[in-house]
Amino acid sequence: MIASNLLDVHDLNLAFGGLRATVDVSFGVRRGEITALIGPNGAGKTTLFNLITSLIRPDSGRVIYDGQRIDGLAPVRIAQMGLIRTFQTARVFPGMTVLDNLMVGRHRRLQQGLLAQLAWSPAVRAEERELRKCATELLDLVGLGHLRNQEAQDLPMGAQKLLDVLRALMAKPRLLLLDEPAAGLNDSETTELAELLLAIRDTGVTVLIVEHNMPLVMGIADAVVALEAGAVVACGTAQEIQTHPQVLRAYLGEEVPA
Repeated sequence: MIASNLLDVHDLNLAFGGLRATVDVSFGVRRGEITALIGPNGAGKTTLFNLITSLIRPDSGRVIYDGQRIDGLAPVRIAQMGLIRTFQTARVFPGMTVLDNLMVGRHRRLQQGLLAQLAWSPAVRAEERELRKCATELLDLVGLGHLRNQEAQDLPMGAQKLLDVLRALMAKPRLLLLDEPAAGLNDSETTELAELLLAIRDTGVTVLIVEHNMPLVMGIADAVVALEAGAVVACGTAQEIQTHPQVLRAYLGEEVPA
């Protein structure tokens, strides 16, 4: 029987000196859903991403991905298992076109081996054509198709953020971790991002997103985990989180009647 959760975080603790960055953090991410991590700056959201992807190791606790403990694995091994992340700042490869930036996200996943690639075999050429077709379709999906031959570093910041999400998607993730993908986006770009994330979910990819844009979170998230001072203070559906007293006070800026 396949477990309903693709990711389970159990009692994660991490301290930097006397500062407790995460405090007994536990939550699950259900397969095929969008789960949002919310909380003020310094709540521990990005630290959790770093713990989940093994960029840093916890002092205690476990991270279980698809039934396997991964908190002791190398980050590259975790990525090879289909757990792919982005970072708060968009990362583009300078001197490369928008299309080539996308294709970089998939090259490590090509089926053919190194020797075949060096020989530029027919099988490799076929995969490269399919890769280019997939990248082009993704760019068209978010309205960036007409910029495919432009150098990526010349794109506006909002477009670079969308490109970052698409490049992660090119790696064919099973679990996609997105760190503040809407930061710096205008209203139109945020709408495009929301549509893209829902489309990603509908293909069966599970998404875990850190985001401060509450209208975006409430519009797309199937589940929400709220953090404060490194600890989980609430878990539930977007609708449940909207009425949780501590969340209303700390994250949505509303006072709760006494």
